[in-house]
Amino acid sequence: MTSAIRQIPLDTAVHHHAHDFHQIVIGLRGQAEFEIEGLGGSISALSGCIVPANHVHYYAGTGDNHQLILDLPEDALSLTGHQHELVRLFDAPRFFSLDAPLERYLDFMIHELGLLSQQGRLSALQQERLATTLLGSLHARLAQEPPSRGRHLDLAALDRFIDRHLGAPLRVADLAAEACLSETHFTARFRDQTGLSPWQYVLRRRLDTSERLLRESHLPLSEIAALTGFANQSAFSRAFRRAFGHPPSRLRSAPSRSLGAPALHD
Repeated sequence: MTSAIRQIPLDTAVHHHAHDFHQIVIGLRGQAEFEIEGLGGSISALSGCIVPANHVHYYAGTGDNHQLILDLPEDALSLTGHQHELVRLFDAPRFFSLDAPLERYLDFMIHELGLLSQQGRLSALQQERLATTLLGSLHARLAQEPPSRGRHLDLAALDRFIDRHLGAPLRVADLAAEACLSETHFTARFRDQTGLSPWQYVLRRRLDTSERLLRESHLPLSEIAALTGFANQSAFSRAFRRAFGHPPSRLRSAPSRSLGAPALHD
């Protein structure tokens, strides 16, 4: 999946879901309400929110509304390579407002997207370039390097908690509560200690367990996906292929082959 930028109104009925890609929503007109893993807020023109991957979020538009939405997979060009630090924007959900320079860049983005679409020249690479500039500007304004102090997290206890709830829609808030920390402090301390965001770490546990089940059982892929917390077999297969470079069916057909540790990009 490549990054995608779209402009849509949000339904005025309340909906909720989670997805395996990051998302940024910026209001262009009207208002919308979001609740992301318990963090609630409103979006109006020139304000927005950050929705990290695999975070359950509720949302609803209010009246006549229009939003700019960026869908960003973990392997997007704007989040990898020289831009890999930008993924830290998605360590935790948050709301933000655009300052004057970002307002001008948003106007440019919208104009450029419209012009390229009319000319039939809007490509995935051009969308990645527009997204990268926006993410870099947001990162410069929002990123905060929390001090790494305080007691170390008990990763063994967290592993046991994750494994007990692997088939459930685990939230960062659940892990933070288990560690008796606020979500913000937990996320910062977790990254300092592991080098991964909590959702990346949980994904690795899911993938490790799914690999073991593929080797040691004859369970169908759909059941393994459900047991390891993936929304469906397709989502499981996509995550497995991204991590190991092979579809899960290949491991099932060659059980003696070692695929190594999952490659989780930061």
